[in-house]
Amino acid sequence: MTPRIETLNERKLVGMRLTMSFADYKIAELWRSFLPRRKEITNNCTNDLISLVVYEANHFTHFSPSNPFERWATIEVADFEHIPIGMESFIIPGGLYAVFDYKGLNTDPSIFQYILGTWLPNSDYILDNRPHFEVLGEQYKNNDPTSEEEIWIPIKTKL
Repeated sequence: MTPRIETLNERKLVGMRLTMSFADYKIAELWRSFLPRRKEITNNCTNDLISLVVYEANHFTHFSPSNPFERWATIEVADFEHIPIGMESFIIPGGLYAVFDYKGLNTDPSIFQYILGTWLPNSDYILDNRPHFEVLGEQYKNNDPTSEEEIWIPIKTKL
């Protein structure tokens, strides 16, 4: 699987977040709290959902399933004029991303094992310390093998 390389402009998001780890993965809890309220966000740019992760800088170099990270359930917005109570704003900084068009179960970790363990080490890039995210568009179907999503991995050119 070969990604397309894109330069992302800054994006504004509104949503909810939880701190979790792979050992204590609370993504279902996060989306259960966000999805019933997503219509409260009235200035969204698209109907796509964005599942975003903020890792510590050394998350992958000193990997442990108990390393904490922030997971966000969000929607892209035009501005931060109206943020519903109980939700927060987040800005994805611009930069270079490897974008993988993924089709399959969202519970299958093999795509991330491939990206981080095979594609990245054999590419001209290294991970950049910016948010990772998935765009869950019209073709996204939770827990369905025919589901489609975009996986955005922050990268920078190897020195």
